[in-house]
Amino acid sequence: MRLVKSHYGNANYQHAVISLTEPGAVGAQMRALGIEVYAMGMRSAVEVPYIMWRLVRLIRALRPGVVQTWMYHGDLLGGLAARLAGCNSVIWGIRSSDLAGSGARSTEWVRALCAALSHRIPRFIVCVAEASRRIHVALGYRADRMVVIQNGFDLAQLHATNIDAAVFRSACGFSVDDVVVGSLGRFNHDKDQHNFVRAASLVGLQFPQVRFLMVGRNCDSNNMELMAWIGAAGLSDRFVLLGERSDVLICLAAMDVFCLSSRSEAFPNVVGEAMGMGIPCVVTDVGDVAMLVADTGVVVPRENSVALAFGLGRLLAMTADERQMLGLRARARVYAEFSMDRTRERFESIYQRIARKERT
Repeated sequence: MRLVKSHYGNANYQHAVISLTEPGAVGAQMRALGIEVYAMGMRSAVEVPYIMWRLVRLIRALRPGVVQTWMYHGDLLGGLAARLAGCNSVIWGIRSSDLAGSGARSTEWVRALCAALSHRIPRFIVCVAEASRRIHVALGYRADRMVVIQNGFDLAQLHATNIDAAVFRSACGFSVDDVVVGSLGRFNHDKDQHNFVRAASLVGLQFPQVRFLMVGRNCDSNNMELMAWIGAAGLSDRFVLLGERSDVLICLAAMDVFCLSSRSEAFPNVVGEAMGMGIPCVVTDVGDVAMLVADTGVVVPRENSVALAFGLGRLLAMTADERQMLGLRARARVYAEFSMDRTRERFESIYQRIARKERT
């Protein structure tokens, strides 16, 4: 959506978006901006022949200059449909950097098919991270068609007022003297919230003023597994669990330190968003996270709670002013290297290369 919005009002670009399943919340937001969004409503693999027929007809009617697809199923079905519809300018998108944790057996089959077809269907294959590129080249994807374009962030949107943050912290029961370490993401094996809780149990012994905030789907008091971890760590009175929220930016603004405890990521938006909000980060070394954070935060090995606790301790031992200065460096890095303008320019360079080839 950020890429489509970056061309809003630019007469040189016109977008139509096709969802293989339902439009969802993001589709509704794009429709509200006047962007054409089509939903195929696919529910199972049995419907693939019918969905392919509809995709081919729709692409022929739209007559796009470029068909750009996202993730394995979109790459396979969208790429094949585009070629059958007569559009040879196909750009695939790879968003994963963890083959072991990237889905069901059916996804493995789709990925294997994509690897085989990568030599014929796409003009370019855009990877969200260098780690994604390396892994998929090893899997058999055509290396000379792969480029890396990281996610871009609209810094104008990454803000929340000090008043909003203060009201939010008060509602959570945090005092002005509390230092809040936050985690944001759905409860999931790859997000490794257990790692976060184990690290918190070590940090809590050394820093009595630290409190922990968890935001994300199923990160709430109804999650018995999560509650058991927190109870075993003896931190029930120091954790605030909010579940899924729509005010994510205010949640981030209420944190003094952001923590990514994942065992698998490619290029996580949430780290870039936290950095863009001026929040110093402690992250695990997964995907391209270390490259994103660089020297503006602390990077530790994944699945190592002692190392994660040590990293958090480094930031918690700082003064509030020192943490703020580190956060400002993080924001400056996102602005310089990962703005939406930079990402848009990189995609546009691919579109222009395709256009030049079409003319020759």
